[in-house]
Amino acid sequence: MVTSPTRWWYLLAVASVLLAVIYIGAVLTPAGQSFENAALRGADQIDQAEFSEASRALEQITLWSLAVTTLAVGAIGLLRRSITLAAVAMGVIFVGQVITQALKRFILPRPELVEVTGDYAGNSFPSGHTTIAMTVIIALFLVVPYKWRGLAMLLVSPWAFGIGAYTITAKWHRLSDTIGADLVALIVGALASLLLLRMGYVERDESRPRPRLIFVWGAGIVAVLLMAVGCILASVAWRYPLDLPIVEWDLFLAAHSFSLAGSIFALLAFWWTWRGISVRVSQRR
Repeated sequence: MVTSPTRWWYLLAVASVLLAVIYIGAVLTPAGQSFENAALRGADQIDQAEFSEASRALEQITLWSLAVTTLAVGAIGLLRRSITLAAVAMGVIFVGQVITQALKRFILPRPELVEVTGDYAGNSFPSGHTTIAMTVIIALFLVVPYKWRGLAMLLVSPWAFGIGAYTITAKWHRLSDTIGADLVALIVGALASLLLLRMGYVERDESRPRPRLIFVWGAGIVAVLLMAVGCILASVAWRYPLDLPIVEWDLFLAAHSFSLAGSIFALLAFWWTWRGISVRVSQRR
């Protein structure tokens, strides 16, 4: 075997456990709901231009745009002369939505444990829009040639990372919804990786172009800084009543930072499992 499946089993297990932890901590506890509701109230303080920008970005994700994007991902696989790779990459996006919609509509309810101020009761766990963005980037990661992997991530990742944060800005979702979506994407990505490995589509490739390393390290540093900013803002705000406008604003900024950091860490975690590994398509269909 070219490589051990252990890395992807670990990723699958860790992402699944974290998904449960996030749901229990943020959705099933009064403290978690209070924090996230306060963060959404803080979004009321943004100006109309920021709100409109976030709403426009989210409204561009429609059933039609999702279908076109999925077909484009499949087309890349076909250009690489691999029907199987095209199907697996498209399946990442499709299965990600199946899991997300099943979780938020039928399996994981959001009980009202604290009094809700404002029209926030309809938010759901996990975020469908964030799942779309993160499964698209993971599907692209798998389907593009190894030598173009870094460039593809550089071009697409800013959009993918921003969608989760935009759902908070537009008050479509809470922070836990976006983090949950990141984890769903990792679960599906791990399953797709295991499938490709089992089918013999994985091979070693130890080349590491310098620009790719710069991007990975740069993204990691940005994620750590965002996480640090979020922790500072949240820890300071938590000392005061959560209904104070300044506290709500700080928690909104913290949620924004955590959302961006979570999406970046999710991609980097998946990327790490594919370190020095590429998808082999020669003599495959």
